[in-house]
Amino acid sequence: MTEVNSPPRVGRWTRLVTARPGLSLLAALVLTLLAVLAGSGVADRLGAGGWEDPDAESTYATKALEREFPDSQPNLLLLVDAGDASVDDPAVAAEAKRLTARLAAEKDITGVGSYWSAASPALRAEDGHEALIAARITGDEKQMGETLDRVAPSLRGTHGPVKVEIGGIVAVRHEMQTIIQEDLTRAEMIALPITLLLLVMVFGSAIAALLPLAIGIVAILGTNAVLRGLTEFTDVSVFAMNLTTALGLGLAIDYALFIVRRFREELATGAEPLTAIGTTLRTAGRTVLFSALTVAVSLAAMLLFPQYFLRSFAYAGMAVVLLAAAAALILLPAALILLGHRVNSLDLRLLFRRGAPKKTEARDSGSAWARGATLVMRRAPFFALGTTAVLVLLGLPFLGVKFGTADDRQLPASAESHVVQQHLRDGFPGSPGGGLEVLAEGSATPAQYVSYKERIAALPEVLQVDGPLVKGDSAYFTVQPRGEAVDAGAQRLVGELRSTKAPFDTKVTGTAAVLVDSKHAIGDRLPWAAVFITIVTLVLVFLLTGSVLIPVQAVLLNALSLTAMFGAVVWVFQDGHLSGLLGFTSPGSIETTLPVLMFCVAFGLSMDYGVFLLSRIKEEYDRTGDHEEAVRHGLQRTGGLITAAAVILAVVMVAIGTSRVTNTKMLGLGIALAVLMDAMIVRSLLVPAVMRLTGRATWWAPAALRRFHGRFGLSEGEVERPRGAGLDRHAAPRGATSDDVPAEESGEGTADASGDLRAIRRTSGGM
Repeated sequence: MTEVNSPPRVGRWTRLVTARPGLSLLAALVLTLLAVLAGSGVADRLGAGGWEDPDAESTYATKALEREFPDSQPNLLLLVDAGDASVDDPAVAAEAKRLTARLAAEKDITGVGSYWSAASPALRAEDGHEALIAARITGDEKQMGETLDRVAPSLRGTHGPVKVEIGGIVAVRHEMQTIIQEDLTRAEMIALPITLLLLVMVFGSAIAALLPLAIGIVAILGTNAVLRGLTEFTDVSVFAMNLTTALGLGLAIDYALFIVRRFREELATGAEPLTAIGTTLRTAGRTVLFSALTVAVSLAAMLLFPQYFLRSFAYAGMAVVLLAAAAALILLPAALILLGHRVNSLDLRLLFRRGAPKKTEARDSGSAWARGATLVMRRAPFFALGTTAVLVLLGLPFLGVKFGTADDRQLPASAESHVVQQHLRDGFPGSPGGGLEVLAEGSATPAQYVSYKERIAALPEVLQVDGPLVKGDSAYFTVQPRGEAVDAGAQRLVGELRSTKAPFDTKVTGTAAVLVDSKHAIGDRLPWAAVFITIVTLVLVFLLTGSVLIPVQAVLLNALSLTAMFGAVVWVFQDGHLSGLLGFTSPGSIETTLPVLMFCVAFGLSMDYGVFLLSRIKEEYDRTGDHEEAVRHGLQRTGGLITAAAVILAVVMVAIGTSRVTNTKMLGLGIALAVLMDAMIVRSLLVPAVMRLTGRATWWAPAALRRFHGRFGLSEGEVERPRGAGLDRHAAPRGATSDDVPAEESGEGTADASGDLRAIRRTSGGM
């Protein structure tokens, strides 16, 4: 046995992060305070858009119209309600004209027009009691929001015989941004205390429970500073802050759970804190690092898409994942070395189990998971086919998905801009404020413009054509579709306009055109993103396991675990089931970028749990050579941990899902469902069943790849099965003598979901 007084065997990384633990934590505190300062006000610099493709035809046309015809695209609408009177009543008309003149006199507002000045039937409600004043606020998103805040109070409300409400795309986005910030603060207030309570239930010790929470807060604050810096160079979506909070808490807690639990196990065997930290970093630390890489890869795939909405989630997600892993591998060891055995202090569970007998058999821990794994493998075909059938069935609603754009229906029904836009949908002809613009470039005669306008007007989906407004060699037409701004008819009209022959170059923009171009951009890049995620995941899982089959299984089973999420997204949010219970208005479609975002995030989190499980299975198989025992052992050791981590992450995501903005609600609740399905169904039932069916072939790899893995592969515990060891479960790890690993205490301990720990010590060379 190792001498008590002999120097602890620790790696260079352990020595580095524990050499000056107090100084390390002080430096971390200073950096965190700087991050708070650097990240302050980040929400005010984030945008509420980002769904359009910057290289698309619609984007080019929009910028050209803003440059040549700045009054062409109204983004502010004033709904003027005359009550029981007609909008043509002289008193109503006079007040509306005064409001129009007041709006036109405001700074940074151009292109002011109204029903009373243009006499356009598209600006008058069909019942004659409401009409519109339209204008354009200039500047970027931040400037437009500031202008709206300045002018809205004097325009909103009752003015003589009319009542005014404010809508338009600027109002929708500004209100969405405000609500998201408010909801995010509320979500944090909900998630933090519940998460702390769950951590206390898992660890028992209040001290141990606070450590993962602290790591999560550091990761969130650091990511906010990163996002604030990025806003100096690129656009970042306000929605990314939700992912920062969710992943910052969820993954940091996952990683800290894994490390703190292992450290406590090592202490329970009698190891000194420094030795315990060394063993923890060689084992759990490597798995955390590997897991962070797999999650970051899934999130990085969103960088392949041109929309800054998706790219923002890649920025935020990768930053928070890497910061969470760095904090768990640098700051957490420093804190643990200072705490030592005090990490077990303040065991709050004692308050609820006074007089209850304590467990004396550590090997009982995780026995339920072991029995479950044995049952599943005994009836592997039934569980494999049954679970797969259920998951596929849950995903069937996604076959009826309809893609759309994020509009005012993302907001609560009581939101002012939502109310205005709903009035437009219900009571106005066509789609005021949501029409299409056709930019014409190149010299043309008045007769040619008239001829082109007549061809447009003859298209079946066209309600009205206005224009052209000519400036030099450019002109533009405004086309009102018969239906809603982004319905199937409006999208068909985009294609018809683009294919209509003209004696000059034409470009089409507008809400429906942006949607068509966005769908094309996503469809064009989606295969590349899928290939990127698949190849990198295959390589990483191979480096972890040394198997050719396991990486393929991991990709397929991870994808299968997401079917319930996608089916629920369509059934609930597109079709409107449970809309009353959950408090949202269904737009009848799913925003185009949301499925891509949800896939990348959920796939990465699924790999996070997959790595935890596979590392344990691999370690046991290396030691024993018994395939079924390795699977059973892996679930016994990680089942409680993965379940606890999944529940905590689901709590955070559900807190995010309480948002009043539908896209955020969909993201939070959808990811929560995916996480729970993966941890409780796929990892518990499908993985052991499939691995039982593939048997020892699961671990096969060609000789060349085996040599490659032997040189570059990674695993949690650096153990190998000695030649001829057969089913010897107690073979010594590489670099250790048989005395280093007692026969009755080989393997790694575990904690079930209630926090009961089984502590086992193993020393090996490494980190």
